Amino acid sequence: MANGYHETDPMSDVISDDYRILQIISRFGIKLGFGDQTVGATCRAAGVDVSTFLTVVNYVKDAAHARISEMVEQVDIPALIAYLKNSHSYFVDFRLPGIRRKLLEAIDLSSGNRLAMLILRFYDEYAQEVERHMTFENTHVHPYVETLLQGRLPQESFHSIEEQYDEQHANIEKSLSELKSIIVKYYPSDNSASLMGEVLMDIFMTDEDLHSHCHMEDTLFAECIRRLENDVRRQGGQPVEEPVETPQETVGEVLSEREKEIIVQVVRGLSNKEIAEALFISVNTVMTHRRNIARKLQIRSAAGLTIYAIVNGLVNLEDVEL
Repeated sequence: MANGYHETDPMSDVISDDYRILQIISRFGIKLGFGDQTVGATCRAAGVDVSTFLTVVNYVKDAAHARISEMVEQVDIPALIAYLKNSHSYFVDFRLPGIRRKLLEAIDLSSGNRLAMLILRFYDEYAQEVERHMTFENTHVHPYVETLLQGRLPQESFHSIEEQYDEQHANIEKSLSELKSIIVKYYPSDNSASLMGEVLMDIFMTDEDLHSHCHMEDTLFAECIRRLENDVRRQGGQPVEEPVETPQETVGEVLSEREKEIIVQVVRGLSNKEIAEALFISVNTVMTHRRNIARKLQIRSAAGLTIYAIVNGLVNLEDVEL
């Protein structure tokens, strides 16, 4: 199966070849127990578009070499939207709550363990960010596409939606990477080391799954939307929009003294306006510093900055209010 999966492959062989297909068949609404049926027969029995299913599994199998322009031609957009919505439900309603339950077992919340509380708070903020993003997709992106499928062009262009879309994807992926790094580097080993190891394994697997999901939306799904939007524009005699490239972030730069001061004020719970007044600078300057801090550290949340400030000696653990 080096060249991808085909309609005539037995579904059981496909799953044995790559365990990640188990998640995909569930999100397409395909149930186990299909015996020796082929991929095509299994999909048709479940009412799933065969070409879309194969496109998704082949994308997940080798996203780095995915030929998006060819794959788009094989996608039934309503079937792909249904798959993405089910993926959202999986992450928000099952996967993230499951990790939280394990995290509660693994970390020591007794005797006012502040670092444990901060890690839990960081995780909760991350889970809320994922839920907000996926709600945005369900309530803005998918209805936008459904309007295009009706042959109507919404007033708002996909490019304007895509800016939020891409930024939110970047934020949720970076936040999970932050959480992994914080636990690995800074959480002290104790009697629950085995439990924490299981939590980390779940987080790493979720990171891989979520990255694949977001990347598919950024590439395959986004290209489907752009082509559909352009088709509707052509039918209405309107100009076609050209894709816009976005610059890549640079990471790993050293914080300035002012940026460290900003972090300390954030940890103390001050708003941008209060930080500006405390440091005698403008609110716009504070916001610029915070963007630079996020770019350099790949940390955006207050909880993440708090943990960073503690382990790097910018504030004392005892001085942090929870």
